[in-house]
Amino acid sequence: MSSTKSHLEVLPRGLQVALGLGLMALVALPFVGSDFYTQMVARMMVMAIFAMSLDLLQGVTGLVSLGHAAFFGLAGYAMAFLSPAGEPVSLWWSLPVAVLASGSAALVIGFFVVRTHGIYFIMVTMAFAQMVFYLFFDNKALGGSDGLYINFRPDTTLFGWEPFDLDVTGTLYYFTLAAMLLVYAFLRRLLWSPFGRALVGIRVNEHRMRAMGYGTFRYKLSAFTLAGALAGLAGYLWGTQTGYINPELMGFHMSAHAIMMVILGGTGNFAGAIVGAFAFEYLLHVFKDLPTIGGVHLGKHWQLWMGLFIVLLVTFAPRGILGLMQKWMRPGEADRG
Repeated sequence: MSSTKSHLEVLPRGLQVALGLGLMALVALPFVGSDFYTQMVARMMVMAIFAMSLDLLQGVTGLVSLGHAAFFGLAGYAMAFLSPAGEPVSLWWSLPVAVLASGSAALVIGFFVVRTHGIYFIMVTMAFAQMVFYLFFDNKALGGSDGLYINFRPDTTLFGWEPFDLDVTGTLYYFTLAAMLLVYAFLRRLLWSPFGRALVGIRVNEHRMRAMGYGTFRYKLSAFTLAGALAGLAGYLWGTQTGYINPELMGFHMSAHAIMMVILGGTGNFAGAIVGAFAFEYLLHVFKDLPTIGGVHLGKHWQLWMGLFIVLLVTFAPRGILGLMQKWMRPGEADRG
């Protein structure tokens, strides 16, 4: 049960303080940073939502998916198709519809893939995602390889009253921050619920859970569907931020990036997924901006440096950045369980 407990433990106070300071920095950023950095961090928060959605599968339920980006991209495309050419779409109905579209796709795909286990699950999720990718990539009616533009950000007018304007960079930033915090709070509460504990039990020993009378297929399918819907939320916010959607958002590389974010921060802890997403996106900028030395453009080979960093981290800090910080603040405890 120690492995199960590790997913439900309370973070040490020092780490809570560090994360709280990080949150305060996020709140203050629009007041002290330029629009460029505000938009960049907003995109990091979108990726943090995406990483948390995958961590529900990978870190909590033990299902490693190489096709999770399909649901991220589907919601973005749903938003693009719902948006009229000459006016903004309403946030209040387009957001639920886009999330529902991703969740429905996850339900249908999950009905088939959660019947498999181990490497077969990984390969089948990737196969389904590639099918979705090429459906959009090869179909001009769906935008083809060029993707689709979203000309306007969603309108928030409700019964003639506009509570906030997403065209304002700071407003969209705080809307994304609120979405990230709500997803985190929801998933943390879910993790401590009987449903969340059952998911952790399935990750630890599915055969024992089945022997105890749990319908593990239903639990895994529910987790897969919920994770797809949350990935859809991230995809909708990405489309809102960038105004552009293309098939690459559904590709294998996008799913692999999400896996690396979860590994970087530490699997099974949603705060770790947030830290991992921010760390990955920051390192992405650092490695891409490396100079040219001796005629070799180091930044062009950013995948190599990122891969080396991940290997070193997994070797010396298998519980990720958050686990490493926890080990420093509470020596000895991070290696238990």
